Amino acid sequence: IIKAVVKTFKYFFDLRFEVKGLENFEVKGPAVIVSNHQSILDMMGLMEVLPDNCVQVGKKELLYTGSVGLIIYLGGVIFINRKSTSSAKIVMSEVAKAMVTENVKVWVYPEGTRNCTGDLLPFKKGAFHIAVQAQVPVIPVVYSSFTSFYNPKKKLFTSGKIKVEVLPPIETKGLTSDDVNDLTDRCFHTMRETLFRLSGRPSEAKDSS
Repeated sequence: IIKAVVKTFKYFFDLRFEVKGLENFEVKGPAVIVSNHQSILDMMGLMEVLPDNCVQVGKKELLYTGSVGLIIYLGGVIFINRKSTSSAKIVMSEVAKAMVTENVKVWVYPEGTRNCTGDLLPFKKGAFHIAVQAQVPVIPVVYSSFTSFYNPKKKLFTSGKIKVEVLPPIETKGLTSDDVNDLTDRCFHTMRETLFRLSGRPSEAKDSS
């Protein structure tokens, strides 16, 4: 129900979505999905591509944001307390176990917060620890930059097109906690290059490799 309702918002905001790579969600069993996170507009893009049996992980503070908090609570979001490192680690471990037993995919924003700069913030490693613990693939999803039509600081919001690309799964079978840093870096650079490409900035993508 939430998916159907939220998808209609794009017509009110005059946003268009171009989606590629949905076939990359067709993996057997659970997976960790990671994507960049720019604004609340991501929610509309999320509903364009959200696979079945998928839940999100978000900061606990979102639970107290009125109607938005209610919607994401009803949507099955798993909340973590970012201020408590030990609590977050316990939750991540439980998420990894639940993924396997309940056969679900988990959607995580590895930047840890919204970022509408046209680039990526450094990734936090929680999502990649989950994937390695559960020995499930990581599936990167990239939204093109919103900066050409959306900038809350400048109070800019016009119609626009958002490109969304689901990238091929990155396997984690056989990896250990010692490989998490490399896995995180690999995913970061792949997603950053894709972000620049989708946003029409190929020269910057080339420089970042």
